[in-house]
Amino acid sequence: MCAPDSRQFLEAYEREHQTTLRVLRAYPKDKLDLRPHPTCKSARELAWMFVLERGLGTRVYHNAFATGGPPSGKPPAPPESWDALLGALAKAHQDVGKLVRSTPDAKLHEKVKFMTGPKTLGDWTRMGFLWFLLHHQIHHRGQFSVYLRMAGGRVPSIYGPSADEPWT
Repeated sequence: MCAPDSRQFLEAYEREHQTTLRVLRAYPKDKLDLRPHPTCKSARELAWMFVLERGLGTRVYHNAFATGGPPSGKPPAPPESWDALLGALAKAHQDVGKLVRSTPDAKLHEKVKFMTGPKTLGDWTRMGFLWFLLHHQIHHRGQFSVYLRMAGGRVPSIYGPSADEPWT
């Protein structure tokens, strides 16, 4: 059974994940190379961030930055297949959920190291970091919804009606 802190987080984590999946599944598979500006990620690369960040979250959760700092080198490239990318996201999402469900509340309030500014490591509670990561997912989902519109896809309701999914 989950403690109150983790239960509240997991409810939001699941709810936001389902919303993110609706946005990702609405994206046209033939437009994955869309790059709105030369400095922007492609749609495929931006969607891959949802997977990479859960991996980063697991590293931070286990306090990997306390001994080694941020990971060096390039992150793995996204798979070519959209279905493989969505499958990797499903697995990464489940893995983080299992990790949180198996953690006692006291451990969720222990400190771990993560970036607090440019080239600066600071203390976060595990729970505080999990909430940060969830909010970062929401930020990337907002970015992705713009890509979705630019690609000619239908933007689903996220927190309220959209032009493509009105509530009336």
